[in-house]
Amino acid sequence: MVLHISSGSPFEQKIGYSRAVVDGSMVYVSGTTGYDYKTMVMPDDAAQQARNAFSTITHALEEAGGSIKDVVRVRYYITDMAYYDPLVDVAGKIFGDIRPAATMLVCGLTRPEMKVEIEVTARLGAHGS
Repeated sequence: MVLHISSGSPFEQKIGYSRAVVDGSMVYVSGTTGYDYKTMVMPDDAAQQARNAFSTITHALEEAGGSIKDVVRVRYYITDMAYYDPLVDVAGKIFGDIRPAATMLVCGLTRPEMKVEIEVTARLGAHGS
């Protein structure tokens, strides 16, 4: 059975996607930007955008029955290399001991205020194996 998880973002309904999809032990978390989805405020600071994105991702993983420690794959999208160091500072504190497979791309995002987007794949129970 597939479970669809929402963060409450208006983009999910508008575009037609779920924040996360749980299929068996796998959890696929959609690309997540730095909005605070309760207020729809996007901070200007790239590090704060990354912290907000990880907060949203962590909440989705917990709703799926897992944790950030279950992440096995992460993809980072930044709009400028100037945001590399702020993102790495935040991500390194979260994933330093977990060490998922990772990719980082410099690309355009859908809105000009977006500097960072993070997408993860997790396997429930991975941190205990």
